[in-house]
Amino acid sequence: MDEIRGDEIQGDEIRGTARGTAPVPLSVLDLVTVGQGRTASQALRTGVEIARLAERRGFHRYWVAEHHSMPGVASSSPAVILAHTAARTERIRLGSGGVMLPNHAPLVIAEQFGTLEAMAPGRVDLGLGRAPGTDGATAAALRRTDRLNEGADDFPQQLMELTRFLDDDFPDGHPYARIHAVPGPVQATAEGGVQSPARPPIWLLGSSGFSARLAGVLGLPFAFAHHFSAQNTVPALELYRESFKPSTVLDAPYALIGVAALAADDAREARRQVLSGALSMLRLRSGRPGLVPTPEEAEAYAFSPMEREFVDNWLVNIVHGTADEVRSGLDDLAKRTGADELMITANAHSGEARLRSYGLIADAYGMPEE
Repeated sequence: MDEIRGDEIQGDEIRGTARGTAPVPLSVLDLVTVGQGRTASQALRTGVEIARLAERRGFHRYWVAEHHSMPGVASSSPAVILAHTAARTERIRLGSGGVMLPNHAPLVIAEQFGTLEAMAPGRVDLGLGRAPGTDGATAAALRRTDRLNEGADDFPQQLMELTRFLDDDFPDGHPYARIHAVPGPVQATAEGGVQSPARPPIWLLGSSGFSARLAGVLGLPFAFAHHFSAQNTVPALELYRESFKPSTVLDAPYALIGVAALAADDAREARRQVLSGALSMLRLRSGRPGLVPTPEEAEAYAFSPMEREFVDNWLVNIVHGTADEVRSGLDDLAKRTGADELMITANAHSGEARLRSYGLIADAYGMPEE
């Protein structure tokens, strides 16, 4: 496979800076969750509030994840959400965590993220995944094909095609050599062009070893989904570091992990909030996706023994409690995994609970208002 160039990407656009007493840079992954009795409009407004709070308190980046056909998740169109958020923020990095590459033509993604880069120069990340972000039937509807494995198997080739569109560097004789992703570098080389040739850095996302190894071989930053695949975190990060080859993008590995974490004013309230998210996940995994239930419904729910086992196992990997308890859990996780950055996601019924959680975590680390 060809090298991923990224000539106009500097490592400092990827690496963050820890603020306050945080052990590593902290960031936000927002699923734009929709609770019962709430609207998608409210969830999207909360997303902007979270991004603005994260910017004020020194979180490094704000990412949204592509999901489909899930009533409780309003992030089906990351590029649209990021454009909306870019207009309402000034400094924080914005990105996808991630765009599911097999669902889209590479040229379309290059155009969307080239547009975002033009809107918010120097602060856009392009995180890519190879999963569908939904069930098989919905993936088939998105891709207009039932050959779903083909998309995942072709991921390295799709990645290379996307990168060449972003860099505008297909070789002479290639069928796409005269096709340009616009906005993009071609506008810098056209007569009279003054457009910056910079483009968003690519991150590979994963929950197993495939993307870890590929990110390492290509010298790209790597984001691991610890929040739903905790048992694979350490092996995947080790594989990434062992496979890493320096590139024009990075001279050393850089890995972040997604972490489910929620802080509240007391431990009982935190437990109530994360239980509603766990019940939502139980229903999703059981083929009954819906809006995120209220904490009251989750507390009153009669779990079967099998359901209780699922929920208990799910909650083990959510860092929750008071601000001090969450800080301690995040510190331990950073030390245990050696992650270069923690990206915190808070799945709760209300936007108020999620906003409160990010504020409490920032307070616990003494992250100053900016």
